Amino acid sequence: MTRLEPGSATHESSHFVASGAQDRNMSASAEPALKVEGVIHWYGARAALTDVTFSVAPQSFTVLLGLNGAGKSTLFSLITRLYATRSGRLSIYGADVARSPGLALAQLGVVFQSRALDADISVEQNLVYHAALHGIGGREARARAAASLAKVDLSDRLGDKVSQLSGGQVRRVEIARALLHRPRLLLLDEPTVGLDIRARAAILKHVRALIAQERVGVLWATHLIDEAETGDDVVILHKGRVLETGTVAEVTGRQGAKDLSGAFSRLTRDEGDEGMR
Repeated sequence: MTRLEPGSATHESSHFVASGAQDRNMSASAEPALKVEGVIHWYGARAALTDVTFSVAPQSFTVLLGLNGAGKSTLFSLITRLYATRSGRLSIYGADVARSPGLALAQLGVVFQSRALDADISVEQNLVYHAALHGIGGREARARAAASLAKVDLSDRLGDKVSQLSGGQVRRVEIARALLHRPRLLLLDEPTVGLDIRARAAILKHVRALIAQERVGVLWATHLIDEAETGDDVVILHKGRVLETGTVAEVTGRQGAKDLSGAFSRLTRDEGDEGMR
């Protein structure tokens, strides 16, 4: 993963290539699954993102870690074109999100923080409708719906109404929906919010398995520090700025901390924050 040295004057002068998980997953000639370069975004007079730069390697699990209000959802809105990018560049496997949105977004699957399924119709109907939005219809849509549900262990709920599912099952259906058009990059914005410990663990297990099964890169946005594992790539986003990137082990080591929670606390100490769970 490309890292930013905190306190650098410009992102151009502070780039260097990390040796951790990205080197294992992406050769020098390969395009990043996602590349974020110098992104700035404002809401009126308030800066929501300031010179945000990092990359996600193909077939990797990258945790975008930050407190609520750090700018995670704003960044997702820019990547998915809900907001226009006014400053900086976003690309998905080399396709510029602003200049070639069709090519870029065709490679992207998204699970937003807010629930997006129709609770009054069946799981299959939800998936088939979503497939139609991607130009997939009829028998092919039903086949993909069944295959996607199998990947998240919900084949037996195909005909059930969404209202009959638990919160964790709804999230798994949303992940299945995001996979229908066979994306190469999967974005998940706070996907475990409101779920119990067992449901959270199940979601993480299924998404991590998809990296090998579907050969996708994953950007997982969360404020829950225990969702990051030692070998994961991590981007610490705080008040709209990237404070650190690298593997969890690298970030922890550079901060001289016992764990990622301690590293986060040290990075944000001057901001007066209390740390993360």
